[in-house]
Amino acid sequence: MKTILRTERLLLRRARAEDAPAMHAILSDPVAMRYWSSPPHTDLAESQAWIAGTTAAIEAGHSDDFLVERDGTVIGKAGLWNGNELGFLFAPSAWGNGYAREAVMAVIARGFTTSGHDEIRAEADPRNEACLRLLSRLGFHETGRAMRTWCIGGEWSDSVYLALPRPFSATAGS
Repeated sequence: MKTILRTERLLLRRARAEDAPAMHAILSDPVAMRYWSSPPHTDLAESQAWIAGTTAAIEAGHSDDFLVERDGTVIGKAGLWNGNELGFLFAPSAWGNGYAREAVMAVIARGFTTSGHDEIRAEADPRNEACLRLLSRLGFHETGRAMRTWCIGGEWSDSVYLALPRPFSATAGS
């Protein structure tokens, strides 16, 4: 549980119980949660349960998730769950600064090197243009689409499925 990833500007670390208020600020924000797979959290207890679930999933080997800090402040989360499925969520105040790209690149590198995945997958709401642009810039390509895949707060959304294959390595298979 002590795994830490560092980038030029960010620290990616495992969630702790005391992170619940900082994550609640993000998880309760309707703008941040617009395209997430659950409605905004309504109380701190819900975010505390999210932290506990995240920690349990890591301990069980179902997740490789990190909270993202900038200058000691939690600004989001990024990680892999169900093996090789990428997920990330950032506070709107952090948008537009390249933090998501920086954090996601660190998670992807870990997924290919430490975890040995052959590909990283992602799912996005087709209306989430910023997310799709980021994934495209990182080299993800669309593998499919489906309609009415999520019903969040009574609103149906569709899904775009994407994949990023492991980069070619001259040492692969050596």
